[in-house]
Amino acid sequence: MRAAVLEVPGKPLVIRNDISIIDPRPGEVRVRIHYCGLCHSDYSYVDGSNPAPGAIILGHEASGIVDAVGAGVTHLRPGDKVVMTPAPPCGHCYFCQRHEHSLCVNASSIMTSTLPDGETGLSSGDTVIYRGCGVGGLAEYAIAPASGAVKIDDDVPLELACVIGCALQTGVGAVLNTAKVETGATVLIMGLGGVGMATIQGARLAGASLIICSDPVAARREQAKGFGATHCIDPTKDDLAAICAELTGGIGLDYAFETAGKAALIEAGINLTRSGGTTVCVGAPPIEEGIHIPHAVLFAAFEKKLCGCLLGSCNSSYEIPRMIRLWKQGLLNFDDMITSRRPLSEVNEGFADLANNRGIRTVIEITPS
Repeated sequence: MRAAVLEVPGKPLVIRNDISIIDPRPGEVRVRIHYCGLCHSDYSYVDGSNPAPGAIILGHEASGIVDAVGAGVTHLRPGDKVVMTPAPPCGHCYFCQRHEHSLCVNASSIMTSTLPDGETGLSSGDTVIYRGCGVGGLAEYAIAPASGAVKIDDDVPLELACVIGCALQTGVGAVLNTAKVETGATVLIMGLGGVGMATIQGARLAGASLIICSDPVAARREQAKGFGATHCIDPTKDDLAAICAELTGGIGLDYAFETAGKAALIEAGINLTRSGGTTVCVGAPPIEEGIHIPHAVLFAAFEKKLCGCLLGSCNSSYEIPRMIRLWKQGLLNFDDMITSRRPLSEVNEGFADLANNRGIRTVIEITPS
């Protein structure tokens, strides 16, 4: 099959036609990919800030049509429209039994770039090709556990649905599932890429009274207003702390969401939230970046909270259909999340869009609909 392969971090991806993919084994499905969005987590492999295990097919925000199913798969059949998810819930592990589906043992695939059994199902001759970020969607086909492909309605365009796979699940889920933001809360969102814009939409759905957004890119700040931001701040010119203090009457924010993948912004969130406030780590900083809490006793005494967040703490089998229902009701906006569409041959230009903060989401067309 044809695929975009990252062979060497820091170098352009190579479009190859020699990638072999296995037939689905028991409990697996193979999906013909139509569209795949480009996410910052993919780019962290491209620029080398997160190490790749070898030659790798990136892309984890994908949609397509089921091509084949393995033995025992009864809820999907060839021809079904699906959205892929990088954290497919198995339904029976320690975490799934505790309703922590995004932490399912299958989610380890995000870090290992393999299937749950350690295989990848992908090769070129004798060379193993890795399955990046739990999907490997920048290819004509992807193999996955059956719960890694979630069926959607036939009337939902695949080119829009792909953004649910990561951006919408992560951003909306961070608000509704991880933080459980309550009506009337005050919220800060730092970073206005695809996940940041989805986080705005989650805060609007939750009924937040203040949705303050911070990003250095003017065009993104303007677009954020359309998704529900109440205040947009340029952190390179404005005093973010002073503005947040003024808007909250000096109390501080109820919630801060770091969505840009920068550890320094996590620390800023801790400082900007009120006593008892919550900072949610939504983005994916480079692996070597850490955070520092200078006065642990004050962090404890003020009862501040710091939360990790993987894929919006979502049970994808539930959340993907729910988000489509919300889109159909006009309560979620998929359409304006996509600001550029490119063919697979322009995947490197798409990553350049991402690196240079152009637009919100670039979607790569793998197979024309």
